Amino acid sequence: MIPTTSELDPTTLIELYKALSLPRAIEEKMLILLRQGKISKWFSGYGQEAISVGCALAMEPDEYLLTMHRNLGVFTARNVPLERLFMQFQGKPGGFTKGRDRSFHFGTNEHHIVGMISHLGPQLGVADGIALAHKLKEEQKCCLVFTGDGGASEGDFHESLNVAAVWKLPVLFVVENNQWGLSTPSSEQFACKQFIDKGIGYGMETVQIDGNQLLEVYETIRAVAADVRLNPRPILIECITFRMRGHEEASGTKYYPEGLQDQWAEKDPLLQFERFLAERDILDAEGAEAIRQQHREAIVAALDVAFAAPAAVWDEAREKADLYAPHQPTLDPNEGEVRELRLIDAVSEALGDSMERFPELVLMGQDIGAYGGVFKVTEGFVDRFGAQRVRNTPLCESAILGAGLGLSIRGMKAMVEMQFADFVSEGITQICNNLAKIHYRWGQNADVVVRMPTGAGVAAGPFHSQSNEAWFAHTPGLKVLYPAFPADAKGLLCAALEDPNPVLFFEHKALYRSVYGPVPLGWYALPFGVASVLREGPDFSIVTYGMGVHWALELLDRHPDWKADLIDLRTLVPLDEEAIYASARKTGRVLVLTEDVLTGGFGADLAALIQEHCFDKLDAPVLRVASHNLPVPFAPELEQGFLAKSRLEESIERLLGY
Repeated sequence: MIPTTSELDPTTLIELYKALSLPRAIEEKMLILLRQGKISKWFSGYGQEAISVGCALAMEPDEYLLTMHRNLGVFTARNVPLERLFMQFQGKPGGFTKGRDRSFHFGTNEHHIVGMISHLGPQLGVADGIALAHKLKEEQKCCLVFTGDGGASEGDFHESLNVAAVWKLPVLFVVENNQWGLSTPSSEQFACKQFIDKGIGYGMETVQIDGNQLLEVYETIRAVAADVRLNPRPILIECITFRMRGHEEASGTKYYPEGLQDQWAEKDPLLQFERFLAERDILDAEGAEAIRQQHREAIVAALDVAFAAPAAVWDEAREKADLYAPHQPTLDPNEGEVRELRLIDAVSEALGDSMERFPELVLMGQDIGAYGGVFKVTEGFVDRFGAQRVRNTPLCESAILGAGLGLSIRGMKAMVEMQFADFVSEGITQICNNLAKIHYRWGQNADVVVRMPTGAGVAAGPFHSQSNEAWFAHTPGLKVLYPAFPADAKGLLCAALEDPNPVLFFEHKALYRSVYGPVPLGWYALPFGVASVLREGPDFSIVTYGMGVHWALELLDRHPDWKADLIDLRTLVPLDEEAIYASARKTGRVLVLTEDVLTGGFGADLAALIQEHCFDKLDAPVLRVASHNLPVPFAPELEQGFLAKSRLEESIERLLGY
């Protein structure tokens, strides 16, 4: 049983009081500034400070805390400079996100804090990754991640707890049960009586504590964390508290029943701790007021600095430069010994050679362990590299992608395999809102490669055959690669695994075992953003990638009288625009070929770019050939009619007719 009173010495108790009262003093000032229009928004943790402060002080200073809206006390307890914190709230360049994000949507490795994104659940998977790094490095550390009672309804909660339990990760999941999600009471959010009841479903130990009692929080977390460091495993901790103010200030609290806030005001953590200290003659009212006055003076001084700091100024070059983590790629074409390999063998070699080159690289995916993956790309890898680095995962795409980011935060690398590219929709928030934006927001790289077995032509139906590369080419912060040949696949995948930025790597399933080519032996890297000109001719240009390259080659071979440029993009982001424009200006006729559907496909962007930059050199409109705006049908006869290949020849004839 965790004690509810403390035998801590008076000096430590006074320091705890200072830590607890500082975020309250900031809260009071922020509410004034909000009314004055000097900050734009405020998410109040008034009355919940004991959880943030108790957890932060109980953990070791170099252990990560992953925060939510109401965890101001984590930042103050970790000694984040107040002037920088206030500049962050004001959108000033001196804040942690340079004005690119607001409030607590940031992290700082210096203080071992990872902030939330607005989707509430994704930070739970990131905590799994940080904890996995601790375990792999044998560091005897743990991390702590907060979620709210409302956020715990997200699928990420289930996925992340499940992964942590299966892998026995040293992570503390702290649920701040403040009993309301915006205006929705707990009775309308979940049917269980309490969150600790969920633990049994994950095979996980649980603890429930009074979140308004600072010492109970502090001593519980300190004891549990010490045990978890020695015996790694996840623990679910429920802190009972109450949200005294609105979800954010603008939403108010009119929906609360009459008298409810008065009841919880009696349980205010600051008042309770002041009574505790006064009863033991450790701190009287005068002493408490002196401490609060010191806080007020420090806050005013920090605010003066923040208000005097320059406002954000738009600088296009700077903004674009911060989208990706800086990286000087190793451009090694490896022109030595070559062998004839299938595309799938080239992908496997790239992974194996990179695992040897980067001992910090971890592979994760469903069935990729002893089974070798559904396509056998990682067959034999467990024997070569061990099950710790080649990890079978539960069916938890979001949590695993988040874990990849967590590994990156701890200086490691991750490859996450989607069993089929279609299944990536389960992890779209992690990729498009977490991985893609994190470096732009607060300078944290996301060293994660997501492998995407994609494409149709194998009679796999609408849930295993989609071409979804356009989903990600649209999202700033991601790199998107799509090779068509074995040598390109290996060189680009090696380069992707070296790159510290998030990369979506598309591999066409129908090409895995049908396409052969010469592939250099050993690790080598090819540059991103460099297209390959496979054929040259004056009549017209075909711009394509992936399976489209092979459709075009087959057709050009059947029509030797057609003399065309054939541009294999190889990478969609970054895009080799100059290679496209040079060909378009030379031939004056361009056909854009994609396997993806017509509407919203990447081909639409290619066509628009060509029209915009090469219009005066064109002798015909840019034509797009794409698959029909339909789900991919299952029956081979239907699938062939659906695919763009069935309309390629007639489209070229039309283009030549201009």
